[in-house]
Order: sequence, then C-alpha cells, then structure tokens
Amino acid sequence: MKATILWADDEIDLLKPHILFLEEKGYTVNAVCSGTDALEELEASQPDLVLLDEQMPGLTGLDTLRTIKERWPAVPVVMVTKSEEEHVMEDALGGRISDYLVKPVSPSQLLLTVKRLTEGRRLQGEHSSMDYQREFRDLAMQLDSGRDADEWAEMQRRLVRWDLELAAIDDRNIHDIFLAQRRDANRLFCRFVEDHYRNWLAGSEEKPLMSHTLLRERLFPLLKGDNPVFLIVIDNFRYDQWKTVQPLLEQYLRVERDDVYYALLPTTTQFARNAMFAGLLPSEIERKYPQYWVNEDEEGHKNQYENELLGENLRRHGIGIRHTYHKVLNAQYGMKLVDRVPELMRNPLNVVVYNFIDMLSHARTESNIVRELAADERAYRSVTLSWMEHSPLLELIKALADRNATVVLTTDHGSVRIDRPVRVKGDRDVSVNLRYKQGRLLDYNPKEVFEMKNPEDIFLPRRHVTGGYIFCRENDFFAYPNNYNQYVQYYTDTFQHGGLSMEEVLVPLAVLRSKTSR
Repeated sequence: MKATILWADDEIDLLKPHILFLEEKGYTVNAVCSGTDALEELEASQPDLVLLDEQMPGLTGLDTLRTIKERWPAVPVVMVTKSEEEHVMEDALGGRISDYLVKPVSPSQLLLTVKRLTEGRRLQGEHSSMDYQREFRDLAMQLDSGRDADEWAEMQRRLVRWDLELAAIDDRNIHDIFLAQRRDANRLFCRFVEDHYRNWLAGSEEKPLMSHTLLRERLFPLLKGDNPVFLIVIDNFRYDQWKTVQPLLEQYLRVERDDVYYALLPTTTQFARNAMFAGLLPSEIERKYPQYWVNEDEEGHKNQYENELLGENLRRHGIGIRHTYHKVLNAQYGMKLVDRVPELMRNPLNVVVYNFIDMLSHARTESNIVRELAADERAYRSVTLSWMEHSPLLELIKALADRNATVVLTTDHGSVRIDRPVRVKGDRDVSVNLRYKQGRLLDYNPKEVFEMKNPEDIFLPRRHVTGGYIFCRENDFFAYPNNYNQYVQYYTDTFQHGGLSMEEVLVPLAVLRSKTSR
C-alpha cells in the first residue's frame, strides 16, 4: 500500500493538480489549509509524510514544524517555500526537516521527494537485491578461477561491500545466498593461504603486504615528509568494521589510501602485532631480541615490549627520529592524549594503540548482555560505530583534522564468528586459544585443520622438540572432549581470533590526511 501524505497550505485549492497527480500514483493525500488543521489531522491519524507550506497565516509553517517535531519527531516533514532562503536550507541540513521544495513545484520533483522519503528504503533494498543477484554469477566465477593474493584482497573488499549493503535488506533468502557465497569464499581462501604461506615467508614466492613488512612498506616512507605521522592501531579490527566507521572519520579527514593486508598466523596480538612493530617474523624476534619475546608458557604480558621492538625496527632502517608510544585502555587516558596533541605534533611519529574492540570481543564471550548487544556481524559493527562516535579516538581524529598530520589507521588482526567445533586432545601444556593450538601430544583429525608440524617452516618459535601448530579454518573452533557439549554451547557464535579466515587475515590499512593539507 502506498503512503498517506498530509499537505498543509493556505492555497491548497491551487495545488489540486499536484494532489490528483499523487493520487494517480497510488498515494492517499489529506489536504488542509492551515497549521492548526494540520496538527489536528496529525492527532487523528498519523500520516507517513507531511508537506508543509512555510508561509501560512495564523500558525505559520515554522511554528507548525516546531510542534510536529516535539510531538511526532519520527514523521518526515518537507517544507514547501516560495524562496530559497538560507535558513530553510540550514534547517534541512540540520535534520529538522527532511527536505524542502521551492514553489512552483514540478510534478516530477514532487514525486521524487515523496518516493525517496516514503519508499526509499524499500526501493534501495530491491535494487541492492537485484544488483547482488546480477553480480553473484561474476563473484562465483572469480572464486572458481585461480586467484593471487591481490585478487583475494579485492574479493574481500567486494564481499564486505555487499555484506554492508545487503544488511539493510529484510530478505532472508538473499541473506542466506550471500552467507553461502561468503562461506565458499572463506573455504577457498583458506586453501589458497595454505598452498602459498610457507613460500611467502621463505621468500621463494612473491608475498603480499604482511604484518612484518607493513611498517617498512607503508609507514616508513611517510616519515620522510614534513608532516608528523600518527600510527593508530585498533586491536582486533575487522575490515567490515573499518568500512562502517569510515564515513564518520571522513567528515574530518580524507582517505588517501584504503588497503587490505595479510595478518600473520597465528592471528593474535602476541604474534601478529609483535611482528608488525618489530618488522620481523616471530621466530626472528625470539632469536634476535629474546629479552622482548614472551612465550605462552612464560609469565608476563605477551605484547609488553612493542615500543622497544618499534625502536629497534626504526634503528635497523636508519631512521633516527623521536617517537612516542601510547596504549589506550580507558577513556580517561584517551582524553589526556587528546589534550597532548599540540605537544605530540612536535614528534615525527606517534603510535597509539586502542584495545577497545578486543575488549569488546572478550566481553561478548563472557557477558550475556554484551552478547545480546552484538548478536551477529551486523550488530557487532553497530556497536563498533557507536563506540567510535563517542570515543576519545574520534576526538583525537578531530584534533588532528585541524592540523597537518598524516594518520595511518590499521590493526593487527581481525576476528571471526565461530560456529563449528573441531575435536582436539592435548596435555595441560597445550595453548588455550580456541583458533590455534601449539604443544606436545596433540591429537586431532589432520583433514579438519591446517597443520604445521615444523614451526620453523613458517618462522614460529618451537616450544617443544615434538611440538607443532594447528590452526582452525573458516568458522571452526577447537573443543576438548571433556565437557564437550557445555564447552561448545558456551563458545558457539562468539567472535574469536588466532586462526585462518578472511575476517582474521585480510585486515584494513588506511592512510588519512587533513582536508587542508596538500
């Protein structure tokens, strides 16, 4: 059924042709000739849209608008005016009115506005659904053909774009089709990485941009410029989360570069982020800087030496500059950092690590309330956006937008929503991560995991003479036979990281600059 429109104008008889035009298009139009009558009609039967004349005798259009917004704030209002006065445009941009039309109004102009405000969501959904169905075959063909690392990064961009676009559609069938295609992509991506990962690290095959080469290839060249660089690392930040917050950040900074890079395995802070800051692979860090590497069976935080590793990385590349390092664990410290921006601008490099997303992921596992708030990927993105809108990080972005600073925004790894248990057995020394295991006497089905019996082949430290690594693929997670059902129920549909999936491995790297900088 078409929408119901309330049109208030003191010269409503002159608008009869427009009313008939809308009625021919299937809309119901209730016409009144004063602001008072409009409020009475709204009280009697709330319409889907109000067309409101700006200049009416008695209760003016602006006075009527004020009352409508107080009592029926969700009803869209279109102001119809005789002149393009600046304050009407400002009200429209400020959200008090949904749109404005300048008299004389053409039928096509009127219909476009009405359709956009009453049917826009449905029409966008229908078009998105049809567009995806047309592209489905192309995506499927590309998945079936041989792909290289750059093509997989581009596939991640395309799938995330469709994920975000289709999330607004109330069409279960389309969602199921996309989910199946996403799972197919993940399965093929895991096979691709398993086939090439050793060669990438060994140097026998050209590798993509990875954790240990990220700073050398993307950050260090920026340090040669005149503007200070702020490296912002958001722990456990997925590519779809980046694309969700990007429009918000673009209000203040322009995105100069939007890349996808490959996080190292295991996709955890201990391995991927230490490798990022050190510019070395994990076993190279352990050998070259043993004082800065903490194994899982040793006491101490696994990433407490990031600043030291960064300093060594800079020195190895002959970059003798001042830099600062800050780890933000709460809003209070985040705001103190914002206050220090004028001081930080004197340093060529400032590194800021934000742990909120990782804390959210762990809280979601342990708290039923947080699990309800972030029930699925769509809700997880929504919580991320809400945090960003009210975070000290956004205040930092705003402060940098007013200055000639370069911002490099990235992460160490992503996370994946797990839903399929894989049985594994091991002794008490086996690592506790749900997405990868290392240790002795691991008992598992080799067909269900990506196994690495010789950790040296992928530059991982060896804890035991006979100990290797196994990784979960796609949406799998490891479960012990003891209390199996309880364990599976507790962890199913939680967001975890450490394994091999597009969501964990293919993660964002963006370069942003002030809109005033050149």
